[in-house]
Amino acid sequence: MSTRSQLRFVHRNESAAEQDSTNRIAQVYRHSDGYPESVLRDLAQLKHLLEKTRTERGPSYAAAQFIFLEMLSSMGLYVDEGRERSIRADQPDDLLDPSNMAHLEQPLFLLGHGVENPANGIHGDEEYLYIVELPSRNPSDEPAEWTVKVSDHAGFPRWDGPTDEAFKRASWQFHGPLETALEKLGVELA
Repeated sequence: MSTRSQLRFVHRNESAAEQDSTNRIAQVYRHSDGYPESVLRDLAQLKHLLEKTRTERGPSYAAAQFIFLEMLSSMGLYVDEGRERSIRADQPDDLLDPSNMAHLEQPLFLLGHGVENPANGIHGDEEYLYIVELPSRNPSDEPAEWTVKVSDHAGFPRWDGPTDEAFKRASWQFHGPLETALEKLGVELA
């Protein structure tokens, strides 16, 4: 069963009005595995990768990188099918050839995530909302803490309406450093 969620990537030191006026909110829809244990684990993995590669560049980049990593993690379901002819992950043309997807009812790695316009509505069937607050920093700065807000399960209005209203009216089970969220919500890293 799907656990849908919305993640907002924002700069921590900007007010909501500043983010709205500068379009600095990057919002991602996640169709499945949107429960805190999975999302927080994936965020920790993303943060670690961006720190080690020194490629953290703010909300829009983090949102795009989050989707990219999610697609890569589900690629194994498609590549490792044990078929007569194996698909080579190191050959992008092979991976992107639609005829190689004929055996799939739906190529899940191409589905399941979307970039949302924060001004438009949420789907209305999400179970969790997240706000990932990134520090405002220069690429040469040392890595800094990410903070997260995790909504209560279905702790917000669920309708196909303005996104901001759902995020404003949400009840939050956690708000603080990502590392503390992992500990407090009992998330084990792989």
